[in-house]
Amino acid sequence: MNIETKYRKELANAKRVVIKVGTRVITQSSGEPDLNQLKKLSDQVAKKHKLGHEMLMVSSGAVGAGVAALGMKERPTHVPDLQMCAAVGQAKLMAHYDNFFKAHMIIIGQVLLTHADFYHKIRLENAKRTIRHMIRNRVVPIINENDVVNDEEIKAVMSLGDNDYLASRVVDLVEADLLIILSTVDGVLDHNGKRVPYIEDIDSAFDLVDSRHKSSALSKGGMKSKLSATKRALKSGCKVVIANGRAEKIITDIITGKNRGTLLMNAE
Repeated sequence: MNIETKYRKELANAKRVVIKVGTRVITQSSGEPDLNQLKKLSDQVAKKHKLGHEMLMVSSGAVGAGVAALGMKERPTHVPDLQMCAAVGQAKLMAHYDNFFKAHMIIIGQVLLTHADFYHKIRLENAKRTIRHMIRNRVVPIINENDVVNDEEIKAVMSLGDNDYLASRVVDLVEADLLIILSTVDGVLDHNGKRVPYIEDIDSAFDLVDSRHKSSALSKGGMKSKLSATKRALKSGCKVVIANGRAEKIITDIITGKNRGTLLMNAE
């Protein structure tokens, strides 16, 4: 058994798992929520939850849901409009998640955080206590940035931050064993555009992205944000997999140790 196969198989033992779902993973090209995709991901998380894994989701998509609900023809660019969309869309998004998890007899809970919460000792402890209490009571936390009172994440989405940073902080908060970052690419890609299955040196991943996307700020920014989140999560001792959230059974396959996405972890 090679070292990658060994580490892959160990993912099945991950007790506490954070799933980060990017906006593009759960929205249509129009920006509206892709309910079929939302259901597929929710079903996979629910099944792993029932098998005893402690599952948490960090989900983007509220702004897109708000754009659709408000009947806007396109996503606005003015921050107050985006915050209004987030306020309307968050309720819609949570209603969808609630329906999909209810089909599995699973209760979900909404957690909205801001960057400032992680730098305020009392608020941080309150968030940690609440989320861990939800986990103990078998409630699945659905976590998002509180865009109504905080505009950092909305501005980050414009530069493709899209909750990656938040997911890495949640890993710290709950001491997660595994972070799965779902994107619309198969993982970290090599110079030929092929998926790199396993990376031990996170800095080499940054170098690979830099060299591959010299002429594409869009792609470079998106993957760099995910690698920055990965680097933070790795410092917590958490394993990370970056994978294509639109691929069939992606969450199930990753947690059962199949060769999907790019596995990143610190060399021991």
